[in-house]
Amino acid sequence: MKYIKIILVLFLLVGLSSCQKKQEAPKSAAANLPAGTHAVKVIDFIDVPSYTYIQVSENGNSYWLAAPQTKVEKGQTIYYSQGMEMKNFHSQTINRTFDVIYFVQGVSTQPAGQSLESIHQQAANSEKENISVVPLKDGKTISQIFGDKNALAGKIVKIKGQVTKYNPNIMGRNWIHIQDGTSSSGNFDLLVTSKDEASVGQTIVVEGKVAVNKDFGAGYSYTVMIEDAKIIPALH
Repeated sequence: MKYIKIILVLFLLVGLSSCQKKQEAPKSAAANLPAGTHAVKVIDFIDVPSYTYIQVSENGNSYWLAAPQTKVEKGQTIYYSQGMEMKNFHSQTINRTFDVIYFVQGVSTQPAGQSLESIHQQAANSEKENISVVPLKDGKTISQIFGDKNALAGKIVKIKGQVTKYNPNIMGRNWIHIQDGTSSSGNFDLLVTSKDEASVGQTIVVEGKVAVNKDFGAGYSYTVMIEDAKIIPALH
């Protein structure tokens, strides 16, 4: 899925210039729901690679959500937690501009009973996979980046890893999780943001700036990540 103006988000999810201040989506009046949970009815939906755009109705108001691709039906009631508001978001995939759209971590058919922070944490923390990547001679490993994060903060590094998760077009960038088989204090998964594309299972070389203690709000917080990275396929 090609680069599009967005959110983020991620997740979202486009240029940062189009990203407005993060806000909660319109509040739900449904009773007995966990705090921050919205109950909405599906009016329409559009499936695109990696995402589903969902038009919903809540308390008489109609608006759009963007969620990781999921199956929904018209007339169905679905639930989600707080979203990231994006104004004048243009999707190149469907050649459509949404005046307002909310990027959410996901939707469900039952109230999750979880805060956005806990949902995001589960989504962000990948399982450790059986991966062994030969490190670059002039690069770093995930273990080294986490172990030396304070010294590396703000510096450009190179690392080779295998893509374990890929979330495109969130906050004007693609969000890529990589592993290389190394770890530091239980940290084995490294988040990379880039305008370049990748795919799950692909081994890539990443070159970008180390950022520490990044907090995007709404539960989007990372101890260490690589930002604005250039990505090329690795030659094994």
